Amino acid sequence: MKAFVFHGPGQSAWEDVADPGVENPTDAIVRVDAVTICGTDLHILKGDVPDVRPGTILGHEAVGEVVEVGRGVSTVRPGDRVLVSCITACGRCRYCRDSAYGQCRGGGGWILGHLINGTQAEYVRVPHADLSVHPLPGSVNSQDAVLLADIFPTAYEVGVLNGEVRPGDTVVVVGAGPIGLAAIATAQLFSPGRIIAVDLAQPRLEAARQLGADAVVNAAESPERLVADLTDGLGADVVIEAVGVPESFELCTRMVRPGGHVANIGVHGKPATLHLEDLWIKNLTIRTGLVDTYSTPTLLRMMTAGRLPAASLVTHTFELDGMEEAYDVFSRAADTGALKVVLGGKHHDMVALRGA
Repeated sequence: MKAFVFHGPGQSAWEDVADPGVENPTDAIVRVDAVTICGTDLHILKGDVPDVRPGTILGHEAVGEVVEVGRGVSTVRPGDRVLVSCITACGRCRYCRDSAYGQCRGGGGWILGHLINGTQAEYVRVPHADLSVHPLPGSVNSQDAVLLADIFPTAYEVGVLNGEVRPGDTVVVVGAGPIGLAAIATAQLFSPGRIIAVDLAQPRLEAARQLGADAVVNAAESPERLVADLTDGLGADVVIEAVGVPESFELCTRMVRPGGHVANIGVHGKPATLHLEDLWIKNLTIRTGLVDTYSTPTLLRMMTAGRLPAASLVTHTFELDGMEEAYDVFSRAADTGALKVVLGGKHHDMVALRGA
């Protein structure tokens, strides 16, 4: 099959690799119908995630058709159309029993495109399939559904829920990329008083406004002053960091009010300074986190009911073999206006069956 393979920082290629096969009884093999690129993949290509070894197929988000399952899989079968979650879960360890699937100690967590081969390929092996894939209703198209693999649960769980957004709150989202936009969309479920979006790219700020941000500000134009003006100098109740660079995290801690919440979503490749000399007295709650995807079934029901604005986040589509072009477009978002890119293409007819 063809797959997008990481060969080290700054090195990758769409190339021939071996078809995956069932390795454990709980595995499923999924033929990929739709896949997308995450900001985390760009961090990997820059060398910010050293756990990813050269030779790894990237990607952790997909929609596809089950073509083979191990003998231990009971919830899906060949022919089922499924969402492949970015997080896999053994369902038995202490963390999985608490629905903290991102911290799974039974061979799950964030492993696809990280510790094992991922989804940016024609076929993918999904471990622990019973808890790691979700059957999809026919009414949800693949282009929308793939956004439930990562960005919507991540924004909702790590941003909105960790930030404890409440009715009437002033919420600032720093970073209006796909994750930040999904945070703006899902924060509105809790009726905040206002949402302020901060970014350097004007097209992304315009997208934020279209998705419901009440105010937008360029990150180079004193967002702290705007937040202070809109809150009578108090600061925001909740600030969500959705970039992953030291400057944006430190900006978040300067814009939050005493007793407020900072929710960090961004993947950080460099140290950020925590200015405790200023923050120790402010009664802040600072939350970090990897998505657990416990909210995926809820978000899927909402999407089925037309309650999530998924389609508006997809700006570019490609055939699956356009992976290298898609990465180029996505990595130059300031120039291309890319928010979320979705790929889907032709598949070869058979996958080698290696037995359960």
